[in-house]
Amino acid sequence: MADITRRFGWRHLRSAPTAHIRHHKRGRLAHDGAGLSFWYRSLSAALSEVPVNDRELAMAFHARTSDFQDVTVQATVTYRISDPAEAAARLDFSVDPDTGAWRGAPLEQIATLLTETAQQHTLDVLARTPLAGALVDGVAAVRERVAAGLAAEPRLPATGIDVVAVRVVAIRPEAEVERALRTPAREQIQQEADRATYERRAVAVERERTIAENELASQIELARREEQLVEQRGTNARREAEESAAADGVRAEAEAARTVRLAGAEAEAARQVGAARAEAQAAWLRAHGEVEAGTLHALAATRLAENLPHIDSLTLSPDVLTGLLSKLGRPEAGA
Repeated sequence: MADITRRFGWRHLRSAPTAHIRHHKRGRLAHDGAGLSFWYRSLSAALSEVPVNDRELAMAFHARTSDFQDVTVQATVTYRISDPAEAAARLDFSVDPDTGAWRGAPLEQIATLLTETAQQHTLDVLARTPLAGALVDGVAAVRERVAAGLAAEPRLPATGIDVVAVRVVAIRPEAEVERALRTPAREQIQQEADRATYERRAVAVERERTIAENELASQIELARREEQLVEQRGTNARREAEESAAADGVRAEAEAARTVRLAGAEAEAARQVGAARAEAQAAWLRAHGEVEAGTLHALAATRLAENLPHIDSLTLSPDVLTGLLSKLGRPEAGA
């Protein structure tokens, strides 16, 4: 909408670059163009504002397929007014010279024209298409048919309207039908999920069986090795006992031989000692046999004195000494 200000009974209009302004003064065209700015008097001015930018028109309508199923079509048409003069001549784009507001609803008329034209071509396409085909390939078919139909519509060029693009957003059936159509796919997906679950469980069971077999094989191998260990320990124990017995036998034989040798040595030593003692005794007897009796008596007295207790002093009377000397066979000594 144009921006209009008042100054001393005059009006000043300033339009946007995307708005085409047509100013008629007393039936003659005074200003014509986009983005204009000028002064005018409201009592003698007739203004029209035609938007020349691209505009988006969203539409939604129902259609019926060849198998009598109701579907909802959502589409968007992009259009622009390429000939503002033609559009202003065919549609009411006049604005209030005091406020700048449209007096009519020209854009709604354009929207109605485009919507009904697009709906007509959409119905024509879907009426010969089953529901399954409409849901699969209907978007492309409807878009092409609507674009071709709008391009061939004679009222649009005559009104100065160019269709820039046509987009079909979706074609959707009723909620119950959509749920029914989704059921087979959901069932198939559920079956795939169940099959995946079963396969996963089967794989898990197989892995558990493999693990159990491995554990059993490990236990069997461990028992076999334990048996080998027990046998080896028994063999080692027997070998150790045999070696110990052999060592004890060798040690006993050595001890016996040593004892025999020791006994022989002791016997030989005793024999030699006895022989030496006998020889010494014989020599002693021979020596004493050759000595006089008095000498023997003196020796006996000496040996006796050696074995007597310690005597500090001994007093002998002359009579005793004389008798003793006489017994020894020596002459008497003077007192």
